[in-house]
Amino acid sequence: MATIVDLSHVLEDGTITYPGLPAPVISDHLSREASRQRYAPGYEFQIGRIDMVANTGTYLDTPFHRYPDGYDLAGLDPARVVGVPGLVVDAGGEQEIPAALLDGLDLAGHAVLFGTGWDRHWGTDRYGEPDHPYLSVAAAERLAEGGATVVGIDSVNIDGTRTGERPIHSVLLAAGVPIIEHLTGLGQIGGRPFTLVAVPPAIRGMGTFPVRALAVIT
Repeated sequence: MATIVDLSHVLEDGTITYPGLPAPVISDHLSREASRQRYAPGYEFQIGRIDMVANTGTYLDTPFHRYPDGYDLAGLDPARVVGVPGLVVDAGGEQEIPAALLDGLDLAGHAVLFGTGWDRHWGTDRYGEPDHPYLSVAAAERLAEGGATVVGIDSVNIDGTRTGERPIHSVLLAAGVPIIEHLTGLGQIGGRPFTLVAVPPAIRGMGTFPVRALAVIT
């Protein structure tokens, strides 16, 4: 029987994901109490409502997030994010993660997930500070050229955030490689072989949306 490791943060009303972006507002569209007026005696239902920006929680970026002519959530090939063999790369405490950490790895057709440990700061002001770990341009180029299927990180951003430049998003998304940010729990995989499942809804005209990212260990 497979072991499933949840790599996603739990979303709650008021959860802050990224500095400067609003938290989700989660409420009832139809409460259980109000629903009793609509259904036969003994029946009640809750219909929830969530108001949020797309970049909330653990989410996936498609090329449309960066490029107007890139594929969007509806255009994402599910084969990129379902049953993809995965690699966890230990960032080793580096802030700018070097390409050398990819030496000797077979990147083609793999989900490459960078474990930095920054997820320990989730839910605190520290999480969004600019000294968070991020990929180097050389690492992004190696991933794109090497045929990585999807790339993820357990940090606040796969790019450095001290400036408004986003070269890592630019390189990967230009190559059609989707990005998953705000992963968590990568250490639970423990070096075991796994496949990744991280599917967003198929929405036209949007480039980013939360996913339930799962490592399936067999």
